[in-house]
Amino acid sequence: MAKLGIIPARYASTRFPGKPLIDINGKSMIQRVYEQACSAASLDQVVIATDDERIITEIKRFGGEYAKTRTDHQSGTDRCAEVATNFPGFDVIINIQGDEPYIDPVQIDLLSSCFEDPQVKLATLVKKIYTDEELFNQNIPKVVLNANQEAIYFSRQTIPFQRNIAPQDWLKTFQFYKHIGIYGYTTETLLRITQLKPSSLELAESLEQLRWLENGYKIKTKVTDLETFAVDTPEDLEKIIRIKGN
Repeated sequence: MAKLGIIPARYASTRFPGKPLIDINGKSMIQRVYEQACSAASLDQVVIATDDERIITEIKRFGGEYAKTRTDHQSGTDRCAEVATNFPGFDVIINIQGDEPYIDPVQIDLLSSCFEDPQVKLATLVKKIYTDEELFNQNIPKVVLNANQEAIYFSRQTIPFQRNIAPQDWLKTFQFYKHIGIYGYTTETLLRITQLKPSSLELAESLEQLRWLENGYKIKTKVTDLETFAVDTPEDLEKIIRIKGN
């Protein structure tokens, strides 16, 4: 199956405008994401999807590949769908977050491996939660899995609730998972889900993947042991520079 990696990148950001162009130890963030994605053995091609000329100028500077998209997309998934229609011949699209400059290619390959099963149409990654800080942080979506390792539900709230157990003991009695925000779709499925209207669960939680579940789609998951470092704020940038250092 031919796989296309797409990195949605937009200049506007409420908490951190222009973040694709920020310098991280000598390289722009978008360059780092692109180089990491290009190192994934499972991808046949990688392209950055953006509507901003400033980002395009930077991509041209480091020799990356890009596709210019419309300005009215509501999500990275929508931006990926536009690009997919202009890059025929790919069976699977991997949506790589443009704000994770040190994403490990191993994670991309792990997600891609979900599509070795021809029944899989949608896939994402999850990671075990080990700390109360993550477990009760409403900015970190949690996910519940079924016996087939498919997502049952995503929530910003801590799920499942453990009755008759003190919250400080929840991690001792149940294995919780957090969502890692990288997605894979068959091209056909990607084009279909972007035609769906926003759902009530999606609007309640502000999590677009709930739209897919609410419309009957199954989302396959695989567990990664690798951590991701997203840059959402200037504080995140300072933290990742301290951690990585190069």
